[in-house]
Amino acid sequence: MDKINYYLYHIPGKKIGVTRDLISRVVEQQGYDLDEVEVLEQSTDINYISDRELELQLSHGYRVDRQKYKDLYINQKPKSNNMNINATEQTSTFPCPVSKLKGRLMDNMGMTWLTSHGKFEINMDTIAWIMENVTTSMYTTERCYIYNKSFAKYFKTVEFPFGDDAYQAYHDTLTERAKPSNGKAKPNGQVKVDNDKFQLIRDWAGERGLYSKGDTKTQFCKLMEEAGELGRAILKNDSAEFRDAIGDMVVVLTNIAHMGGTTIERCIDEAYEVISKRTGKMVNGTFVKDEK
Repeated sequence: MDKINYYLYHIPGKKIGVTRDLISRVVEQQGYDLDEVEVLEQSTDINYISDRELELQLSHGYRVDRQKYKDLYINQKPKSNNMNINATEQTSTFPCPVSKLKGRLMDNMGMTWLTSHGKFEINMDTIAWIMENVTTSMYTTERCYIYNKSFAKYFKTVEFPFGDDAYQAYHDTLTERAKPSNGKAKPNGQVKVDNDKFQLIRDWAGERGLYSKGDTKTQFCKLMEEAGELGRAILKNDSAEFRDAIGDMVVVLTNIAHMGGTTIERCIDEAYEVISKRTGKMVNGTFVKDEK
């Protein structure tokens, strides 16, 4: 096993410290340029470097750390979701706005959390990916999220830490929610359509960059294109194209709703709340509501 190099660094007029990674600790976390930092010593002996840090802090007149570096590093228990990241089957949600996310992630370097795709870890590589792909929650600007499947595809996640049985139990819990209420498949090709389907559509779109790179205008054009497909299917009496066009329009409407700061579920609920109270009659194949 390769030995770890520990760097004893000096930021003149500021501090003396120890790190394993100068770029991560000094540049990324503390915001200094490398030309502002002096490397005083380096060693693979954590006991020596820990004692030497305190000696040089004292001789240079800096505040002396209360604990040795080795005690902070060696005895520190692995962080496990100190950020209270909320992981669902599709997403991991961070309890802070995007503007504060990088700082929170840097403060929790090395932290891990569990998802159905394995155990995710916060490090410099994953922070860069998260900040590039994070999306603000549609419900509040105080939360943001990433898509777990997309994250897992980009990074090789480590094994589930509690063994296969624990992972299977976790996976079973997630998949159980997707079953019909009677636990059986619908007959004759019927499919149970519920809010989970809309979330799967949003997951699909998010993983492909539709939300980060698209907008409602382009999606509206797509909707008109699909409406044209539906019209052609009706004129041709083509049932397969008829279903396909309607399905595509539902997908586009789901994405437009998301991009517009709402959800397709809310739009449907509000529309039904209105039409459920309407009265009227059919005129030339169209329902005409009564005048109030």
